[in-house]
Amino acid sequence: MRGRLRRFPTVVRAAQRQPRKRPSAVAALPQALTLLAEDAFHPKLRTHKLKEKLQGSWAASAGSDRRIIFDFVLQDEAEAILLLTIGTHEEVYLNSRHPRPCRG
Repeated sequence: MRGRLRRFPTVVRAAQRQPRKRPSAVAALPQALTLLAEDAFHPKLRTHKLKEKLQGSWAASAGSDRRIIFDFVLQDEAEAILLLTIGTHEEVYLNSRHPRPCRG
């Protein structure tokens, strides 16, 4: 699946915080986003469906402890990837307050 990446404004802020928290993980994020845009199910991303309060969304790995949470959406009659949040495993799973798109 080749898709366009779309994002909530909070994703930009979350991505900008990442280098300060863990500089060694800086290179993994752009590489993961590139792979995600080219093939959301690339084996390196370890893409998987989420459950419970994040049900309906998907997660991809961006390094050892970074996760990208996203949804598949239709935009202008084409499939796109809507980035919801980026952060550490704890930030995205335990403190998940990312906005949910309206599914109606």
